[in-house]
Amino acid sequence: MWTNWSGGQECRPSATVRPLDEAGVRAAVRRATRRGMRVRPVGAGHSFSPLAVTNDVLLDLSALTGLVGVSGQRVRVRAGTTLAGLNVALAERGLALATLPDVDTPTVAGAVATGTHGSTARIGSLSAQITALRMVQGEGTAVEITGPELDAARTALGALGVITEVELAVVGALVLRMTQSRVPLDEVLTADYLDAHRWAEFSVFPYADDALARWADQVTDQPDPRTRANTVRTFVERRVVRAAAVGGGVALGRTVPRLVPTINRAATVLTGSGSVTDLAHRVLVFRPVVRWEESEWALPREALADGVRELLGAIKERELDVGFPLEVRVGPAETGWLHPAYGRTTGWVAVHTAIGTDPEPLSRLAADVLGAHGGRPHWGKRHPWTAGQVADAYPKLADFRAVRDRYDPDRVFTNPHLAALLD
Repeated sequence: MWTNWSGGQECRPSATVRPLDEAGVRAAVRRATRRGMRVRPVGAGHSFSPLAVTNDVLLDLSALTGLVGVSGQRVRVRAGTTLAGLNVALAERGLALATLPDVDTPTVAGAVATGTHGSTARIGSLSAQITALRMVQGEGTAVEITGPELDAARTALGALGVITEVELAVVGALVLRMTQSRVPLDEVLTADYLDAHRWAEFSVFPYADDALARWADQVTDQPDPRTRANTVRTFVERRVVRAAAVGGGVALGRTVPRLVPTINRAATVLTGSGSVTDLAHRVLVFRPVVRWEESEWALPREALADGVRELLGAIKERELDVGFPLEVRVGPAETGWLHPAYGRTTGWVAVHTAIGTDPEPLSRLAADVLGAHGGRPHWGKRHPWTAGQVADAYPKLADFRAVRDRYDPDRVFTNPHLAALLD
């Protein structure tokens, strides 16, 4: 049986195939098509939606790892490489990703397929950095995708084929000074904060007055190896303390729900302030110490402040026991046809629910409130959308379907969840 990272999605595939190279991927796809079976690729299983769930063939890409080549500021990487592995390999060569999600456990292919993003007002998501990709299509042959169709493949949910290699634009090594501090909510919701830094985000607990702001800017300083270890360890310990406080607060809040507002305010105070200077992937990436279910919505940038305030008010009005903070990020308009930020500058709002509690009340509330502000769901997170809503929200859906008809006319790469979204 396969389960995702949170344990919220599971399936019993008829076969699980772990190819060692692209030839193995092609063979697995051809074998499945001869038997009339569907194929779903899976990476690290960090998505919270049922994108990878199948009763047919689960194609585990975890063995397709490592850099294929580096040419200037372009790198080609195998699809199953984790973002953690890619960050280390790039750093060894004096390079870096231009944008970073706050977790590095997903695979490259999984991250680009779902539109996984960081929080920079001017630099697009990981899928926006794609310059080419290689993919095994429905008939089992490999194709190189460049040009106009690349915008169909950037965020394709695994519906066009199995990605085997991704070519990405990268930048020189990034040294960032990251700072975190308690800041009033009204201040962090302004463009003066969210758009003023190379990277900026904030978390806000329901029932708390202040937000936990984190921002970073590029600096010319180099980390001092004599002090870096202690500085980074102190900074990471603060994040671990906060995460542990959230986990403990969730557990206590589930036992004594009336304490949730007090616990949330205490967690905000506990985080404290500070700064650290280091390579980007060392200061921006967060290693979870607790697990959760998650729903995330991409709002038009101009609707972000109202959406956040309304959602916090709705949580309070319904007296929901929410022990995790809302996480708020921003990003520019994307060109990927199915990217949630397609065609518009975007504010991202994520909500989380502790494992062992029902995620539906908060997920439904977020869908209702943020959807009413024009929100589109992050494809890798929990959401209730179906084909009609997708068609209304994505003006290039017909073009995507036409490309899909060419690459996978027999719908080898589908499952009930994808059919509900795209057919």
